Formats: sequence, structure tokens, C-alpha cells
Amino acid sequence: MTLKDLQNGSDIRGIAIETDKYQVTLTDEHVAAIATGFAAWLRDVKGASDKARVAIGHDSRLSAGRIKDVLTASLTRSGLDVVDVGLATTPAMFMATQYDGYKCDAAIMITASHLPYFYNGLKLFTRDGGAEHEDIDYIVENAGQVFVAKVAGSVTEKPLLQDYAADLVGKIRVGIDDATNYERPLAGSHIVVDAGNGAGGFFATDVLAELGADITGSQFLDPDGNFPNHIPNPDNNEAMASLKEAVATNKADLGVIFDTDVDRAAIVDKDGESLNRNPLIAVISAIVLEEHPGTTIVTDSTTSTHLEHFIANLGGKQHRFKRGYRNVINEAIRLNEAGTQSEIAIEVSGHAALKENYFLDDGAYLIAKILMRYAKLRKEGKDLADLTRDLQVPADNDEIRLSILAENFKTYGLAVLKDFEAFVEKTDGLAIEPANQEGVRVNTEGSFGNGWFLLRMSLHEPVMPVNLESDEIGGTGKIKAALQEFFANYAEIDSSSLQK
Repeated sequence: MTLKDLQNGSDIRGIAIETDKYQVTLTDEHVAAIATGFAAWLRDVKGASDKARVAIGHDSRLSAGRIKDVLTASLTRSGLDVVDVGLATTPAMFMATQYDGYKCDAAIMITASHLPYFYNGLKLFTRDGGAEHEDIDYIVENAGQVFVAKVAGSVTEKPLLQDYAADLVGKIRVGIDDATNYERPLAGSHIVVDAGNGAGGFFATDVLAELGADITGSQFLDPDGNFPNHIPNPDNNEAMASLKEAVATNKADLGVIFDTDVDRAAIVDKDGESLNRNPLIAVISAIVLEEHPGTTIVTDSTTSTHLEHFIANLGGKQHRFKRGYRNVINEAIRLNEAGTQSEIAIEVSGHAALKENYFLDDGAYLIAKILMRYAKLRKEGKDLADLTRDLQVPADNDEIRLSILAENFKTYGLAVLKDFEAFVEKTDGLAIEPANQEGVRVNTEGSFGNGWFLLRMSLHEPVMPVNLESDEIGGTGKIKAALQEFFANYAEIDSSSLQK
């Protein structure tokens, strides 16, 4: 396993704990080499001084301590000062480069998001934002540039998560602006939090409770890298079912769930309805469009056609782009630079980045933004569900994955996509959607019923995911039958999942 093999887009990820099935790939040697490349990148590309300050934090993963110790030793040996912030969230780590009390030149978050306990990884930041794919390329290519400073860097400790929570509390108070109860504007609200034993438990105790909310029934707040209750992932059915049960059992007004490092989130309302994926995008779009009429909402390629209509009816525009949180964020930034106002970039997975918040994908800030509107709705006798009453929900939907067995899976997959376009064009009831940036998106009508589906290549795996929606029950089955007909001619595509 080489360093290059550990690159996962704009992150580093690997096996950090040996299991019966896996050997460690994120070794001490690899971590030290990445730290060396990171120091070189800060000096040579970002123009940081030889005494730059780097914050290091981590989520609840069991291997975090080992990795932090190796990073700290390597960076201080290079002369960089390290600020050890302990348990943290990914968005909080970026804020260590922004807060006056920290003034860090860079930050490293030790996390592998929602992956199983034996994984870990690194997310890297400077004051300009998160590292890009090409930045990781540079770090990996320069990992051998060992530099030993004449004077080693120092190590200090600071309570970043505590300061980050206080910052959120202040922003929510200002956003709600309740003159009668400024300090405790969520008093009378019962909100449960499911942190999945990741780093998000602070949001219940240090944010919601401080704002007056009743957090009785909040669950899995204690950090535990074994993740003994469920995967900390708002996009996981088991995790969402657990939150729904907690909301129902405690008769709560809202339920909030985070992933491990709190850069993603979702909500369950008092009726047990999940506000994740398309409904979550609808909620935040309604809020943002009220504040910024006509703005463009950048989403990933798998969002619903109904969502596009919902946003258009609110006077906004949906701009679907490629999957990947860095892709949608960078596209929103590009649109603004080109003169098209875009206040938010959001994926169906729950990654949401608002322009007003540095275009940082921050699950806690997303929930804070929604709570600001929620508090005002309650005063009007309304609820979050009132924001999405007009969002049409498909009668049938599915998401399947087709494995590519060919050795050169990218070349093979792209050739299949090209053939698939020709298949669509000659099939009655199927029409290619022209406004599409990834894969082949198809609108359906006639015998297939009203709906759509998207066939694309996975960003990193030998897989072709298919997202399907239909406005008639059983409609996705008709689409799958057409897909089976097409893929019967491709021996190196495992299409057995289409028959399930």
C-alpha cells in the first residue's frame, strides 16, 4: 500500500486498526510521511512561515490518539507549533484558522467520517478552506522532504469544541432575535440529538440546552469509537430509524442526527417524518430563498426532479452538479465568481455549505440555521413541515449499484455510458435530460410512467450507481426491466441487483 493509495479525493483514508480481515494501511510511517508532505505544502505552496501554527483534532475513533501523536511528533520536528484541541468536529477544525483566539495557519482533522471503526483518515485545512485533490497530490509527492528544524515546535492545548459551541449559541441567539427571551430562545422546545457516539454530543449539552431546549431522550452522546449502537450516518436507514424511535418515545418536537465528525446532519420532525436527502434540501432551500430571493441552489446530480420544481416555485433555481461535497462547493464558489448568486451548496448525503459560513460543509451550522427559522415558525403556530408542504414525493424510488468486473473499470464504464445514451435515444418513453453534469440522466414517460433515473460512474469505486424515481407504484420496476435488457449485453457488468 503506497501513500497514493490512501488518497480519497481531497482526503486521506485507510485502515487504522488491524482486524481479522484487514491489515493496517494508515501506518505510523505513512502518517509521519503525510505530515512531512503537509509541512512542505504549507511552506512551499501556501507561503506559511517556518513557525506556522497547526491545530490537530479528532473525532471519537479508537485510533485517533496514535495518529495524533505521530502527526504532532513529525510536525514539531519540522519546527511547526501544534495546537492540540482534542475531541473536535471537522467544521470546528476549520474555524481554528478563523477564530482570533487561535489564529492557526492550518488544521488537521483526524476522521474517516461514517466508515467502520477500523478506518481513519485526515482532512486538511488552511485559512483558505479545505485542501483540494491537487493539494493532496502535492503532499503525497513531497512526503519524502524531511526537514528537521534547529528549534522544535511547541505543543499547546486549547478547548476548541467548547469555543465552537459558544460561537454557535451566539449565532443562534442573534438569528432568532427573541427580545422576550434572548438568552433561552428555544425554551419550550423538546429536541433530541442522536450523535451516534461520534463527536456531535456537544450539540445537545453545550448548544441546545444552553438555548433553553429540553434535550431529554437524546442518545449516544458519549464518544465511543466502537460505534456500538448504530453507524453515525444521517444517510443510513438504521440510524434514521433509531432517531425516529427516540422522537416518538420522548414525544419530542424535533430530532437531530449527525455523522461522526459533524459535517453532515439530518432531522426528524414531531410526526416522525425524515427531513433528510431531498426534503432536507427543500427545507434549507426555502429558508435561504426567503433571505436571498432568486438565488441558485447547487446540488449533486442525484437530486429529485420534484425538488427542482419546488425550488423553481419558490423563485429560485436548482443547479445540479457532480457528486462529491468538494465538487458542489467549488461549483457554488465558481458561480458566484462568475456573477451568479449562489448562497448554498448541498448534497443529498447531508453535506451542506452556506456562503455566509465560509462555504464550509458544517452539519451543526446547518441545524443552527434551520433552528433559527424553526423558532420563528413556532411563534406563528407553524412547524418545519410547513416549509415543504408543496414538495411532491415520488411514489416509488430506489438506488442500486452495478459492479464493474473489468480490470480497467473506468474506461469500460465510460464506454458503457456512451452505448447507454444510444439505447435511450431509440427507446420509446425514455428521453435524455440535457441539463446534466454527470452520467446519463433520463426522464421517463408513457409506458414507464412519469419519473427519472440516473446512471453514472462512482467517483472512486468500480461501480455504476443507479438512482430511480417514479410517480407510480411499481414504476421503478419497469425502468429496471429496461436496464436489464440493456445490461444483458455486457458480461463485465454484474447487473444481478436489478432483479431484486
